[in-house]
Amino acid sequence: MIAETVLSNCPGIHTVLNKTSNLQGDRRVAQLDVLAGRGDTITVHNEFGFSYRLDVSRVFFSSHLGHERMRVASQVEAGEEVLLPFAGVGPFAVHLAARGARVLAVEKSREACRYLAENIRRNRVHKRVSIINGDVYSMAGFIRSDFSRAVIPAPYGSEGALEAVLPLVRARGRLHLYAFKKGHEIGALVKQYEDLGLKTLLFRRCGNVAPAVSRWVFDLAKE
Repeated sequence: MIAETVLSNCPGIHTVLNKTSNLQGDRRVAQLDVLAGRGDTITVHNEFGFSYRLDVSRVFFSSHLGHERMRVASQVEAGEEVLLPFAGVGPFAVHLAARGARVLAVEKSREACRYLAENIRRNRVHKRVSIINGDVYSMAGFIRSDFSRAVIPAPYGSEGALEAVLPLVRARGRLHLYAFKKGHEIGALVKQYEDLGLKTLLFRRCGNVAPAVSRWVFDLAKE
C-alpha cells in the first residue's frame, strides 16, 4: 500500500524497491525486491546541477556524499591533475572536472565504468576525464605520473588504499581520504598519517554506517 501510494503521488518515480540485504561483494550492491511499479532498476540522480544515470541493482552509488563532493571540488583549481580511485559511476569525477581539473578515474567494476563513461558525457566533462578499468591496489604498476591531488572515497572494509595512492601524489599535494572508523580510533589514525609524511588539515564525520562506526573524511597535505 505504501509503495502504491508513493507511485500515485510522485510522478517522477516509476519503481519502488525494498532493500533486503546489506551491500555485498566487490560491486557493493544490495539485494532488492520490487514492491510496485515497472520493476526497472535504472534511475537518474540529480545533484547540484549534475545528473547521474545508473542501475541501482548493478552498481554502487551513495547520494549521501553530495555535499562532500561539492566541498572537495570547491578546493580544486583549473588545470590540476587529480587521481580518483574507486571512481564508481562518476559523481566525484564530474564535480572535479567541472571545476577544470584533469581527472584520472580508476574503477574496478566494468559495469560502473560503463556508467562512468556515460555520465561524464552526460555532464559534458568527458574531455577532462580519463578512465582506467583496473584495480586501485595495483595502480603504481600502470600509472606513471604524479598528481597534485587525490580523492579516495574508499569503500567500507577496504584497507591500504592510502598507501597505494600516496606514492602517486607529488610533494605538497593534497589528499582527501574517506574511511570508516570508530571515534576512538581517530587519534591513532592521525598519528599514523603523520608517520607517512602527511599533515592532517581537517577531519570530521560525514555519515554513520553502523553502531559507533562513522564515515570520516581526512583532508591531508603531503609534506
